[in-house]
Amino acid sequence: MTRLEAILWNIALPGFSQLLNKQYVKGIVFIVLEFLINMGAHFNSAIQLSFLGETEQALATVNMQWIMFYPCLYFFAMWDGFKDAEADPPPLYSFIPFACCAYFVTVGIMYASVVKINGVLLGPIWLPMLSVIPGLIVGLPIQLLLAKKANATP
Repeated sequence: MTRLEAILWNIALPGFSQLLNKQYVKGIVFIVLEFLINMGAHFNSAIQLSFLGETEQALATVNMQWIMFYPCLYFFAMWDGFKDAEADPPPLYSFIPFACCAYFVTVGIMYASVVKINGVLLGPIWLPMLSVIPGLIVGLPIQLLLAKKANATP
C-alpha cells in the first residue's frame, strides 16, 4: 500500500489502513475509539445537519467535550498509516503536518460557534474541515525546513 492510499483509507475511517497492513489490534483500537468518540459527540448528526445547512442545530447537537478528541485520533491514525504504509522509512519529520492539522482542526472546533465568513456561521463541521488548510500551510514548511537542516548537518 502506498502512503497516499493509507491516508485515504484512514480519511474514510481511522484504522482502515492499519487493518489493510495486517496491524489488526491497532486497526481495531482505532476503529473502536472512532466509534466511541463519534457516538459520544453525536458527530454523524452534526455532519448531517451541517450538510443540510442547519449549522445552529448542528452546534446544539454536537457534544463539544467529545468532539475535541476527534482531530487528534483522526490525524494520529492517518500519520500512523502513512508511516507504516511502505517498507522505506517515512520522510524526516513527516509527523509535523499531521500534528499541525490536528492542532488547527481542534482550534477550529473551539471557534466553531463564533467564526463567520461573509456572515455565514461555518459551525462544527465546516470550520474544522477548512482548518486543515492552515494546518498544512504551517506544517509542511516546518517539516521541509527541519528535514533540510537535518540533512545538511554532518
